[in-house]
Amino acid sequence: MDIASFFRLDGRVALVTGGSRNIGRWIAEGFIAQGATVYISARHAEDCFATAEALGPNCIALPQDVSTVAGCRALAGQLAEHEQRLDILVNNAGTAWGEPFEQFPEKGWDKVMDLNLKSPFFLTQALHGLLKAGAASGSPAKVINITSIDGQRLNPWETYSYHASKAGLIYLTKRMAARLIEDNIVVTSLAPGAFPSQMNRAARDHGDEVAKAIPSKRIGIPEDMAAAALYLAARSGDYVVGETLTVDGGLVSAKVGVSIDA
Repeated sequence: MDIASFFRLDGRVALVTGGSRNIGRWIAEGFIAQGATVYISARHAEDCFATAEALGPNCIALPQDVSTVAGCRALAGQLAEHEQRLDILVNNAGTAWGEPFEQFPEKGWDKVMDLNLKSPFFLTQALHGLLKAGAASGSPAKVINITSIDGQRLNPWETYSYHASKAGLIYLTKRMAARLIEDNIVVTSLAPGAFPSQMNRAARDHGDEVAKAIPSKRIGIPEDMAAAALYLAARSGDYVVGETLTVDGGLVSAKVGVSIDA
């Protein structure tokens, strides 16, 4: 049994949205290290191209705003100009909005829902043909939705649309998985906890303090996220369908009482 090969991505083609920084970049870097060709997409073209250059020749930038259906279809068209198949799609692009209940605005609801919940569905739909081309008997294509532990538990902040979008995406993952397994496409979700990022400024700027509330007594590091995504993307995750892998140092499943969240 050659277990090491289970975690290789040689010859595989991946697309990571929100790939220019933080979680998306870490995942892209991990995939490249294991042999994949990785396309990254982000709304800001300059950042997207800079990250692709930093990650080397096996990383290609496809800047695009995927917060609309038109943007999702445009990105699928861009990828089709380069590849005839897609083996791995990581729906990572996301945003958040926090505001008191009494003032929480419609734009804060729609912006978050459009990018966090609607985009993964319609981008996967737009790439369905390329994903089916990447799927073969015994070697399924993969769709990995980046959710959050905020879809599994509450944090102390009034991020109403973020909570709702991530909880919805966890269940949408199950519904998509039930349909797409018919096409030999495996859909799963990855729920990060406290990682230092632009979105999670508490972990980024006050990591030692946040770590005190985590059973593992530390915040996440890039390798934690890259390894978890690799497990789902590679042969190692072929028999994991519709599930959410929680990577949070124990906040959801091994923490007693209320805590500071990611």
